[in-house]
Amino acid sequence: MAKKWVYLFNEVGAAEEYVSGDWEAVRGLLGGKGANLAEMSRLEVPVPPGFTVTTEACIAYLDEGEKFPEGMWQQELDALKTVETATGKKFGDAKNPLLVSCRSGGKFSMPGMMDTVLNIGLNDETAQGMIKLTGDERFVWDAYRRLVQMFGSVVMGMPDEVFEEVITAAREKAGVTSDAELSAADWKAVTNEFKQIYKQHTQLDFPTDPVAQLRQATEAVFKSWNGKRAIDYRNAAGISHDMGTAVNIQTMVFGNMGSDSATGVAMTRNASTGENKIEGDYLMNAQGEDVVAGIRLTEDIQKLKNELPDAYAEFEQICRKLEKHYREMQDVEFTIEKSKLWMLQTRDGKRTAQAAVRIAVDMAEDGLISREEAVLRVTPGQIDFFLHPQFDPKATKAAKDGGNFLAKGLNVSPGAACGVVAFDADLAEKWAKKDGKKVIMVRPETKPDDVHGMLAAEGILTSRGGRTSHAALVARQFGKPAVVGVSQLNIEIDKRQMSVNNITIQEGDWISIDGTAGEVFKGQIATLVPDIKDQWLLKLLSWADEFRRLGVWTNADYPRDAQRARDYGAEGIGLCRTEHMFFEASRLPHVQKMIMSDSPEEQREALDALLPFQREDFAGLFRVMDGLPVIIRLIDPPLHEFLPNIIDLTHEIADLKIHQHKAATQSETDELLQQVKEKERILKRAESLREENPMLGLRGVRLGIQLPELTTMQVRAIFEAACEVAQEGISVHPEVMIPLTCHVNELKVQRGILESEAKKVMEEKSVEIEYKFGTMIEIPRAALTADQIAEYAAFISFGTNDLTQTTFGISRDDAEAGFLIQYLEKGILPNNPFATIDPDGVGELMAIAVKKGREVNPDLECGICGEHGGDPQSVVLCHNLGLTYVSCSPYRLPIARLAAAQAALSGKITQDK
Repeated sequence: MAKKWVYLFNEVGAAEEYVSGDWEAVRGLLGGKGANLAEMSRLEVPVPPGFTVTTEACIAYLDEGEKFPEGMWQQELDALKTVETATGKKFGDAKNPLLVSCRSGGKFSMPGMMDTVLNIGLNDETAQGMIKLTGDERFVWDAYRRLVQMFGSVVMGMPDEVFEEVITAAREKAGVTSDAELSAADWKAVTNEFKQIYKQHTQLDFPTDPVAQLRQATEAVFKSWNGKRAIDYRNAAGISHDMGTAVNIQTMVFGNMGSDSATGVAMTRNASTGENKIEGDYLMNAQGEDVVAGIRLTEDIQKLKNELPDAYAEFEQICRKLEKHYREMQDVEFTIEKSKLWMLQTRDGKRTAQAAVRIAVDMAEDGLISREEAVLRVTPGQIDFFLHPQFDPKATKAAKDGGNFLAKGLNVSPGAACGVVAFDADLAEKWAKKDGKKVIMVRPETKPDDVHGMLAAEGILTSRGGRTSHAALVARQFGKPAVVGVSQLNIEIDKRQMSVNNITIQEGDWISIDGTAGEVFKGQIATLVPDIKDQWLLKLLSWADEFRRLGVWTNADYPRDAQRARDYGAEGIGLCRTEHMFFEASRLPHVQKMIMSDSPEEQREALDALLPFQREDFAGLFRVMDGLPVIIRLIDPPLHEFLPNIIDLTHEIADLKIHQHKAATQSETDELLQQVKEKERILKRAESLREENPMLGLRGVRLGIQLPELTTMQVRAIFEAACEVAQEGISVHPEVMIPLTCHVNELKVQRGILESEAKKVMEEKSVEIEYKFGTMIEIPRAALTADQIAEYAAFISFGTNDLTQTTFGISRDDAEAGFLIQYLEKGILPNNPFATIDPDGVGELMAIAVKKGREVNPDLECGICGEHGGDPQSVVLCHNLGLTYVSCSPYRLPIARLAAAQAALSGKITQDK
């Protein structure tokens, strides 16, 4: 039996039988447009007769060197005869001609990416027949010129501008301002000129044989699947390149046949807000392309009920019928020809994030879908929109059109921000706090002592760094929009300026950054501010919480972050980084004194001075997190990070010596000499602490073992705070995390010292606190020996950022600014492993650790605390591994809650379409 390449719209049952009843497979075979036209026909919705040439035919055509597969063209001609019978018209007949459209239609909607040809079947003879039938010469010549224009540009690849120039000249000659005002004679002249232009560009006459027109148009649609714009769109949308497009041949109906005709596009609900009200645009006496091309000023769809009330009433009824059938908001196209309504297309409608959430919730509450389906319909990316300001899309387009786009970098922390450029943290803080300016802090890269400026700034921009760089982590932690790794930026701190693409930005000039898209603009761009308190979002997330198994905790260092996290649904703190607290201005001198001193007494004094600060920090967290666990990581970074940069110190010493030689008085000389000696002392100590590879050096548990007084002080502060808060009647659950363990004996030694201090504090305070000691898994060896570690750890937390570095053997910042970009572009790596957990390497180590650890301790608490905890794909992996929780920055919590629910319901997250 010959393969079936063509299906009439009323043969959807045969298509279902061919693919064993799977509707998604029907969409794959007939394309989204063809499948929906066929389904509307089955629902007895008025659809102009037609047929679909399958995606399989397209794939075969392209695979066979752009030749129709055997039997396909004859099936298309046979289907055309069936359409002739259904309409009572004949293709190519001069007296009663059938005109058809030829449209593309892949499985997934790709608006405007592939090709369409309308009014196929017109030539000089059929045009005269149409004029006699309709009595409307202007309408016919308008339709004819559209065919020549679309055929020339779509089928023959002619530039559309050559046609538009003719129309512009025709308007000028006629003394009119719009196409609608051109007469029949004007359009006839335009059509004839179009034919001449067609011949000049192609060296061929415009085809007058309707069958030849149809064949060439079919081929053009097939070829458009591999057009650059279609390929680019599929790359951006994550659509496979091997699906092919269907071709839909459909009887033409005309909305430009007089005052009782119209055409339009509508959504069954408001695509911006989600309100359950039809929204759209229409035009009287026009064809569909006029609505979408902006040739004429459109009218609000609600006005149609006054102009053509019967047609509108039927249209409204059909919209509700389609929405109920598809159980989804629909995007529909329609034409009214001589008061008769025809539906030309339906598909799931595109919508904003706010609309997506509201529509899902409303449909669930109306019983159209289940709550589970509502949770599965919203993408994590749509949730993300609610959490950060966004640029107005129209303003962004205007900025790009106006030449204000500067550069693109890594989109590490979403949201939009505008501000004046400040090149250092102190100035950023001063301008923001004292002068009330909105600031974008711009640095080659940020360091821990830049945090105060970052907190004061509206957003952060760096020329170096990757997705897990300091700038990226802090920005996400505090919800600051950030773009990092913008290598095109030449930042000249000494000149207080930066330049890119021959544009120079001075300190104090306005720029705008889009942390969602990773884009940087000159000047100010208008923003839109979404609202996390959206009632539909809160309801959807409450449903998500019912379905998820995975706990969702937060990374928070300060009470204000913890409070925000609780507001966003955090069930605990999975990571409190104690070293961040040391960088505050009131504490850093004590930290540096401890590091610089060779005297145990002075070190003890410094630690004693730090203890009250740490105790108050932890007490604030315990109060906010009443009843919830708080994991506090002991100091992790190497000590040199708390000292000035060696290169900076060297320069400062050189400058002081120059000033010393130029000093006017002996007292001034002596004072400068003392400063030089102090700086040299600091430099000597910094050099003694310097390591070739500090990230794998004296840090974490190793530092705690070498300097037990430091971590002991931290544990004392934790338990003094816990006892104090517990006596206030608040339920506290401290969990102490020892970082960077690679051997069980490290944990055994450190835990022994620290737990002894904890018990000592509780005995002093006469308070018993439930607590846990655990460790961070950041080294492959720790993951592989988790059974040994579990004997001394009540919990393990995967530090996935460092675990990824140590597993891959790469530096994240260097890689993301260098070769990793090429690896992703060339497909060497499927994803950035610092953005999404590598399932085969890092994920496998995690699986081994969980399995081995729980063999020893079935109740072993397992979580992750890197920013991977807010990545939807990584959340799914964590769910599948059976982790207890994921922990992420407060602003990523709603995303993690949704992703965890989707993982529980379907085993995967919902992708953006």
